[in-house]
Amino acid sequence: MSQAAPRPRDITTVPPAPGHLRMLARQSDYHWTRLRRTWKGSVVTAILNPLLYVAAMGLVLGSYIDAAGSGPPGAASYLHFIAAGLLAGQAMTIAIGDATYPIYGAITWDKTFWSMVATPLRVVDIVTAALAAILLRVALSCAIFMLTLAPFGLYANLPGALLAFGVQLLLGWAFAALVCAYSVWTPSEAGFSIIFRVVLVPLYLFSGAFFPISNLGPVLERLAMFSPLWHAIELTRALMLGTPLAPGAALLHVGVLLGLGVLGWWLSVRLLSRRLLS
Repeated sequence: MSQAAPRPRDITTVPPAPGHLRMLARQSDYHWTRLRRTWKGSVVTAILNPLLYVAAMGLVLGSYIDAAGSGPPGAASYLHFIAAGLLAGQAMTIAIGDATYPIYGAITWDKTFWSMVATPLRVVDIVTAALAAILLRVALSCAIFMLTLAPFGLYANLPGALLAFGVQLLLGWAFAALVCAYSVWTPSEAGFSIIFRVVLVPLYLFSGAFFPISNLGPVLERLAMFSPLWHAIELTRALMLGTPLAPGAALLHVGVLLGLGVLGWWLSVRLLSRRLLS
């Protein structure tokens, strides 16, 4: 009795796509290599500039303000008040910087994202890995900055300092995702001058980093409350100084940052899919 011939392999069967975590891991070598090759070029912006602000505004200018007895309420000194703003400003600046030209260049100049999407990588994997790499830079820079601030006695306790560090990641996530969506959408790099001159600088100056936003007047104060940076500064300042913060206010600050980050991530995926796949 003859045996039945084996059935031919079904060549139309497509193997399941790898999971998102595996796809992110496959890009780690690329992003880590970029970080190792470019960190020296950004060390001044990431580390030295914030320390110059601490020395000039916190120590020198702060000594005059403290001597005059006109410092902001709720803080032991002017340096205690602005430290949270400087830290959050650092996180915002790095997130915005890394989400502009590097993202735009990966689409337009070196076309790295075009090469990636030609592999089994999906657009959502590319966007998520790019944002994770930005968050890594934010985390490293803010960790160094916070360690540098430690000798000045600016932290009420260790748990508050650790939570304040987590707030910087939330802030970096929010700005990186939103600006990433803009970088994917913009047809020209000339649009980044709007980000740096019209968005970054005013936010840094008028979101409560250097003085309470109540000094702006009722109308501008309410306008400043729409700033993601203000939400991060309020939360960071309360955690660093150990001042009480209502649970509802804390949840609002976290919710705004988290929600903006999710919105920016979603927009980035949608817009990049349209550019690469349509």
